[in-house]
Amino acid sequence: MTGEAMREVFETILPNELIEGFARFFGVVERERLFQVATFVRASVIAAGSPGGGLQADAIRNYLESGAPRMARSALYRKFDEQYEKLIEVLAEHALEYARSQEVDLPGILAGVTDWRVVDSSTVKVSDLVKDELPGTGDYAAIKVHKTYSVGCNAPVGYHFSAAREHDSRHLTIDESWRGFGLLADLGYASFDRLRACVKHDVKFVIRLKENWKAKVTAIARGEVAKMFFVGSDLDVLLEQETLPLNGNPIDATVLIGTGKDSLELRLVGVPTPKGYCFFLTNLPRTIGAIEVGSIYRVRWEVELSFKLDKGSYRLDEGKGERTCSIKALLHASLIASVLTGILVHKHTLETRPARAGEQRTRPPLHQGLVSKCLLQWAVGIALVFELEGAAATKRWNQLASALESGASDPNWRSKPSVLDRIRGWGGKPATRSPRTIRKRPNAGLQSAK
Repeated sequence: MTGEAMREVFETILPNELIEGFARFFGVVERERLFQVATFVRASVIAAGSPGGGLQADAIRNYLESGAPRMARSALYRKFDEQYEKLIEVLAEHALEYARSQEVDLPGILAGVTDWRVVDSSTVKVSDLVKDELPGTGDYAAIKVHKTYSVGCNAPVGYHFSAAREHDSRHLTIDESWRGFGLLADLGYASFDRLRACVKHDVKFVIRLKENWKAKVTAIARGEVAKMFFVGSDLDVLLEQETLPLNGNPIDATVLIGTGKDSLELRLVGVPTPKGYCFFLTNLPRTIGAIEVGSIYRVRWEVELSFKLDKGSYRLDEGKGERTCSIKALLHASLIASVLTGILVHKHTLETRPARAGEQRTRPPLHQGLVSKCLLQWAVGIALVFELEGAAATKRWNQLASALESGASDPNWRSKPSVLDRIRGWGGKPATRSPRTIRKRPNAGLQSAK
């Protein structure tokens, strides 16, 4: 990664001018000489990964260690108020807009859509002091984070909060803004109306078949048919009677779901797995095979890894705030850090991917978890680099970028590639010359040195 690219990410997501402007608008700053709000915001975001104490204490410690004017800790704790929450919320939307503007990387079977978006949610327990405002599903306080994750840029591109008791499905609306995109979602978002909306707005999707949905088989494009069957037979009946035997081969059929005028004709794919067959509904064309449809759905796991990063590295579920405004401000800060990390990884991926299709990747990609650890270790240094200008700033950003590529490269990218990495063509042993070829040129290294 180049220093210029790293600098662009930080200065775009956490820019001084924007932070200071909105801070004045929302009344966060009273005396600018005493309180450096841009430094405080960056400390809050980077402190999301700090291991000691609560997030507020970590943010304050990072802020003071960066050389900011000394202030009483009690005064800094009071900064996590309603005005600060509004400021962080606006900055979070700015970060998400930057993520949505990125060039997407959708190779192979992922191509053909503007981007694949994965939706999911995670419930975060918070202080019981706000249980009346943020009730959980039990005798505790909680808030639910609904996230939209971009496969094409490896980062969140949208999120919002809701009461923990609310069902996931009501928080996803497929409308004209989704046209041309692809949707990956678990069964919590499965509904006939949503699938009809996807077809109406030209949204490609892959979703698991719900057990209580009666799929009527009208045609079979792939799979063994052991007995004659009537068009419109229930899939469950065909499987139970072994008219359509599950013999370890993929199944590809056309089915009707729903009834009457509201019925919908879709493609049904059955993919064998070590735990049995998984059945998916999709509107992808048959140029994408059944196994490939299953691989696309497995990319949905990327949003789970994103939540794991939020909670494991950026401590999304460890907010110690005692007011709703401070809790939400800390959640926003954690999620901004997640966006920043994802975009850094994505920028590096674009810079280091092979120039032509089919070529082997030679440089390892960055690992998001390792990137987060590096940013944590360099929290104070990153704060200080914003104070530099000209050649000094360029030199320092180049040093940080070089150190990031060295310290955060994925050590297992060849031996344990993810489903997404396999689709990209990553992984596997690097090509090497045969020993015979090497013996023919025993002095090749010396000649090159000369």
